[in-house]
Amino acid sequence: MGYLDEPQRWLSFLDEEDTTWLFDLTFLQSGWSCTFGTTCEGTEPGDNGARGCCAHGAHLVDAEEQELIAEVAERLTPEIWQNHDLVVTDEDLFETIDGDVVTRTVDDACIFLNDQAFAGGHGCALHIGALLADARPLDWKPAVCWQVPFRLEEYRDGSGTRTVAVRAWRRSDWGDGGADFGWWCTEDLPEATPGGATWERHLDELRELVGEGPVAHLQALLSRRETPVEFG
Repeated sequence: MGYLDEPQRWLSFLDEEDTTWLFDLTFLQSGWSCTFGTTCEGTEPGDNGARGCCAHGAHLVDAEEQELIAEVAERLTPEIWQNHDLVVTDEDLFETIDGDVVTRTVDDACIFLNDQAFAGGHGCALHIGALLADARPLDWKPAVCWQVPFRLEEYRDGSGTRTVAVRAWRRSDWGDGGADFGWWCTEDLPEATPGGATWERHLDELRELVGEGPVAHLQALLSRRETPVEFG
């Protein structure tokens, strides 16, 4: 068995409901941020970052999320969505793979992905549309698209005691498919920059994942405040 050269750093604390929170500080205090369209190499071998991690349809959580995506798609215009004219009904947005509803793929990419030559902007049309509407992209996109690479795992021991871990996604988390990735963005984490560490850049995503209380306490500890924020 091989081991990583550098130890993984974690921060753990207990809340008032006896839930243990475990945060991957190696990831959260790094300089990671999505680099789609810049230094991203894409998950598919030889992709050169053109599709980022959008080379497959996004798996949807449930019917409510499917309804949300259909609703926000209606707000997109041909000027900001390259595949706008391919959609006549909501059914045109989705397909089913192994029983799971996912966003449809067009030209080997998610239907919402604009290619590099599109005048309305390269990248996710949902993301672009949300920014133009002065909204948070995470409120317009499938959960998997804004959560990755933050991975949330919950464990309960034999007595029911709850532990929640927040860490970076690894290749292995994708199952057998992860081994085929040409590149994965959390394998070589950059140092934090004056623009802030990962946890500072992505507070909205962390709050959506675990709630305000744990994130406020984490923020207090990492900011070295004298009095940590109380849960309530």
